[in-house]
Amino acid sequence: MRYAGFWLRFVAYLIDAILLWVCSFILSFIFGVSAIGMAALTHDPNTTLGPLMLYEWILFVGTWLYFALMESSTKQGTLGKMALGLRVTELNGQRITFGRATGRYFAKIISSILFLIGYLLAGWTKKKQGLHDMIAGTLVVRKES
Repeated sequence: MRYAGFWLRFVAYLIDAILLWVCSFILSFIFGVSAIGMAALTHDPNTTLGPLMLYEWILFVGTWLYFALMESSTKQGTLGKMALGLRVTELNGQRITFGRATGRYFAKIISSILFLIGYLLAGWTKKKQGLHDMIAGTLVVRKES
């Protein structure tokens, strides 16, 4: 197995971040217009809270499902990872389950909280694993040609 290093993974994440930002922008426009319209109709700025909370919930769940479903699918990676020929596997090279992909996604919170050091570990560990990969028991590898 050829492990994917930090920079490849970083570029894959940038691709995913751009795609997710575009989706977020579209949703924010829809929910923003909805919230402004509700506030204008009711003359109560507090009516914007519901649509904005729904927007945040959709972003949270949508981002989690994007990563967990894509990484546990037969493609074994997000659109960014697929664009760079990367895939997420278990330590034995097998496809990860949705549960493991979910654990990996939420373990990224720990990688982030530690001043992103959890992500930077992928540049120094033998198997190029970030802290979230170590916690979830996963690898990011280059696809076999």
